[in-house]
Amino acid sequence: MSEPSKRSDSSERHEAIDISDFVYAATGARLRRLTMPDGSHWFPAVDVCKELGHTNPQKALSDHVPADHRESLETLTGGYGLSVPAGREWRRDLNVISLQGLILLVNACTKPACAPFKQWAAEVIETIQRDGSYTLEEAEVQPLEPGAPIAYAMPEQVAEAIVRLEAHNLQLDEELANGQRKSIELQQETLDVQRETLALQKESLTLQREMLATQKATLAVQQAMVRAMERIADRLDALVLGPRMSAAHAGVLPTTESVLADWRQRLSVTADVWAVAVVIAPVLVEKGELREPLESLAARTGLSVHRVNECLRLLRKHACIRSRGGAEDGAPVYVLSKA
Repeated sequence: MSEPSKRSDSSERHEAIDISDFVYAATGARLRRLTMPDGSHWFPAVDVCKELGHTNPQKALSDHVPADHRESLETLTGGYGLSVPAGREWRRDLNVISLQGLILLVNACTKPACAPFKQWAAEVIETIQRDGSYTLEEAEVQPLEPGAPIAYAMPEQVAEAIVRLEAHNLQLDEELANGQRKSIELQQETLDVQRETLALQKESLTLQREMLATQKATLAVQQAMVRAMERIADRLDALVLGPRMSAAHAGVLPTTESVLADWRQRLSVTADVWAVAVVIAPVLVEKGELREPLESLAARTGLSVHRVNECLRLLRKHACIRSRGGAEDGAPVYVLSKA
């Protein structure tokens, strides 16, 4: 292609332009490549097509790359007596293209980023057509080692393409870094909100516990007040409203017979009710109150607990007896109703 290639020693190949920079300027990406023992470079077709925007690699190769510049990886390495490189990315059936095939795909690409390289390639062809050759300018600084190959300056268009690509990549890196910083800030804000929420939940739980404790304390006070009022009522009944009050006013103390006779007049007494009445009347007359569990009354009357409770309810309904809460052991407390 150029005069520098004519000066290259066949025993030691020297590239006028570094292949990595050359491909980077052509495609805008650092591509995987295999360099064969004869110095030829081959690239995965899928990588090249992806960077150049060819959505159908098979069609792009068929349309733009001749068969002698594309090959399967297994066939290519086998031709040099080499094995397929290790790794899942280097499959045996992977399609690879030569450097010339890469340049053909670049020329077929419509991406604006490829324009500088294509313009330089066109300039090279025009110069060769006009002058018969194309020569790279020698670099201002040459190697000092004896016998070292001549160093050449990178073409201006290629250098500018690389500079633009590097600037673009730096911008992308900066945008990525900014995005990562914003992501970290959002994560931190989310963490702060979660911590505040947790703190509020803890405060709410503490308040709920305090409210529950207050409710328990209030309930205990109410229960104590109820017990105190019951004790006061007991004293008043004992002092003023005892079970024999009406009889005392009449000058006659109640007896079991008078109580039962009074109850007969108040309600239609069934056998079950009369059985309960006969059991509880003597206790009410003698002790002034009844503190006996329903189970005990059921055993004494031969009735069920449920039926005993119904009989007592009927006696209360007709003002024969009245309830005065419950005893410490849970038994109901009854006294005679006042006439």
